[in-house]
Amino acid sequence: MKAKVLPLFILAALSGSAFAATPPNTLVVVQSLDDIVSLDPAEANELSSIQTVPSLYQRLVQADRDNPAKVIPVLAESWQDDAAAKTLTIKLRPQAVFSSGNPLTADDVIFSYQRAVKMNKSPAFILNVLGWQPDNIATQLKKIDDHTIQLSWTADVSPAVALNILSTPIASIVDSKAVQPNVKGDDFGNAWLKMHSAGSGPFKMRVYQPHQAIVLDANPTSPGDKPLLSNIIIKNVPDPSARRLLIQQGDADVARELGPDQTAALKTQQGVKVLEIPSAEQNYLVFNSGNQANPLLNNPAFWEAARYLVDYQGITKDLLKGQYFVHQSFLPVGLPGALEDNPFSFDPAKAKAILEKAGIANASLTLDVENKPPFITIAQSLQASFAQGGVKLELLPAAGSQVYARVRAKQHQAAIRLWIPDYFDAHSNASAFAYNDGKSSTVAGLNGWQIPDLNKKTLAAVAEADPAKRSALYTAMQQELQRSSPYVFIDQAKTQVVLRDNVKGYQQGLNADMVYYDRVSK
Repeated sequence: MKAKVLPLFILAALSGSAFAATPPNTLVVVQSLDDIVSLDPAEANELSSIQTVPSLYQRLVQADRDNPAKVIPVLAESWQDDAAAKTLTIKLRPQAVFSSGNPLTADDVIFSYQRAVKMNKSPAFILNVLGWQPDNIATQLKKIDDHTIQLSWTADVSPAVALNILSTPIASIVDSKAVQPNVKGDDFGNAWLKMHSAGSGPFKMRVYQPHQAIVLDANPTSPGDKPLLSNIIIKNVPDPSARRLLIQQGDADVARELGPDQTAALKTQQGVKVLEIPSAEQNYLVFNSGNQANPLLNNPAFWEAARYLVDYQGITKDLLKGQYFVHQSFLPVGLPGALEDNPFSFDPAKAKAILEKAGIANASLTLDVENKPPFITIAQSLQASFAQGGVKLELLPAAGSQVYARVRAKQHQAAIRLWIPDYFDAHSNASAFAYNDGKSSTVAGLNGWQIPDLNKKTLAAVAEADPAKRSALYTAMQQELQRSSPYVFIDQAKTQVVLRDNVKGYQQGLNADMVYYDRVSK
């Protein structure tokens, strides 16, 4: 078999060489890729991977890119729901094929959902909301015929919530015939899918070299919109200043994650345009209350004091220059029911009084943080502001993948993290921050927060059919977590993406997976 020859431009991207001017049929995106752990949709749960997976894979249903509150069919043709029986009967899109040419069948859906639940990787908790667990998932998926499947769930959630959950990246459908020959032991093909693709999205993987680049080729057989470009190169450029230079010179078409200074300078630069896009991304400080090496982390008085040791205005206005705004609850502005009041401000004297009353002296802890903006910027501000309250923060900066690994292994004491809803529903965040069943990898679970009462409130809210009553339940939960929890919610993003002015058709939405390259042209 003749080896595939890579164009010189792609070889330059993979080698770390400087770019030449970008070809007309190739989109070059520069950003940091150091957070990626995996591009397997059943494992991908980092910002860069979640942005990439939708170009490679499709789901049965997805949020409408123009109206994300609406769920539309993609690989599904239609569905019938039965709320009483807790079932969805789904007809698959006829003639839909994967990038391999293999036809989509009900077996692929069953394989995809089973592997996602049984592997139980970081994002599996999203599917766990349906009551799907490794020991029952096989009984919840029934093949009616090659193009019809019935999905059942045991949890007390409505069909509307179930559809929202099935619109998430972990519910992506993979080509079982392509994956199964690459299964090693009981890994469900996970090792292979970290580096390869087996989907039906508008693009397919040509090559992925960790910490270097992702190269995608157009998939003309993709159901739905056909891509307008032949290739996408997503290049790892860790330094924001280098990303600014590349987009400014025309050596890149799209630049992400630029610092506030770089973005401000580009707003007056000819040949480029700065998009400001509403984002559900939030940054928060979390204490690992399950880390017994430091009792401070499970002390509600310390949690309370910490809320007054964050210089919210200094971070958002002075350091991040308006790329973020202060937001102090777990539902982001833009999701129904978000609480928008911000009751906390920087007050080290008040924090000291709280600590003194609780008998806390000489407080110190370590803080895991990704060594890139905005995380390291926020961490350095926290180190200085906590010191004013008599609390010593030792920063542990590392690549994003290392921070993710430490948090998932529960080895951290505290961390700066980001969160973006997995689907357009308040339960997406409530099930992460206010639910810990001891089995799922929720934020509460990863930080050892034992909350049986909140678990009940979270399940009651997702089961509530009346929209007004349901919204009131989420308001009460947000207020409760504001009062006392191991989380300090700091800010919410306004995503800024810089494009060359010849790039047309780029679209991005509120959630991380709402990055669309299929309609882009140059």
